[in-house]
Amino acid sequence: MVNQAAAQHVSVIGLGVMGTALAKALLAGGHEVTVWNRTAARAEALVSDGAKVAANSAEAMAAGDLVVLCVLDDAAVREHLEPAADQVRGKVVVNLTTTSPEQARSLGRWAEANEVELIDGGIMAVPEMIGGPEAFVLYSGATGGFERFRAVLELFGRAEFVGEDLGAAAMYDVSILGAMYAMFAAFRQGGTMVRSIGGSAARLSELTAPFLQSVAALLEGFAPGVDNPADYVQPQSDEFTAAAIDLIDKSAAESGNPTELYGVLRRALVGL
Repeated sequence: MVNQAAAQHVSVIGLGVMGTALAKALLAGGHEVTVWNRTAARAEALVSDGAKVAANSAEAMAAGDLVVLCVLDDAAVREHLEPAADQVRGKVVVNLTTTSPEQARSLGRWAEANEVELIDGGIMAVPEMIGGPEAFVLYSGATGGFERFRAVLELFGRAEFVGEDLGAAAMYDVSILGAMYAMFAAFRQGGTMVRSIGGSAARLSELTAPFLQSVAALLEGFAPGVDNPADYVQPQSDEFTAAAIDLIDKSAAESGNPTELYGVLRRALVGL
């Protein structure tokens, strides 16, 4: 068992804006960090913070007991990880690259065959938030590896373990992002609608943000309708919800900004 209070040897592969933020959080936490990036200048910029720069990704992975990848995509992960099987065998690898659930599971099959404890992660923060109170990261996969390095991972933000299924973190990640993009799309549509009556999206933002913060608290009560629909008594009938969305859709058309968005929402929420 690794002593979580002690400095750990951690390797970071990929130093884009997010990868750099992760490396800086590890260094600030007192860990021995070896980094590698395809563009060497980004790695060298961390030397003054105490990082060691490896000549290649395999060398970097060989230096750490915990290996963190934050690269472009699944193909880039495999490009660096698979040839380095000998360097990561017996180690904990945390993949913080955005991938699909099945890509995470596929990599997990490779990891199992090569005796690697793999953890998949989804970062719910922008780089500037890393290490701050609002940041959190979703993790799934190797429970033992997660618990062994939980204290290190907490340096990035609150560590939320969502299951042993390697695809779980990615599924929660894309589901949360889906809610975010649906909100952005509705706000953009609303902005165009209020401009038709001389209003502004800026004013709409001022009014909408606090309302949505309050409404977000209702998600907890809405969740049982998804988890246990047979036992759920909804507070608002489907007919009422459908009528409300129809009215919004009609108003959008009257503003000269018709959209398919509300029809999609209607079908998703009530299926009518």
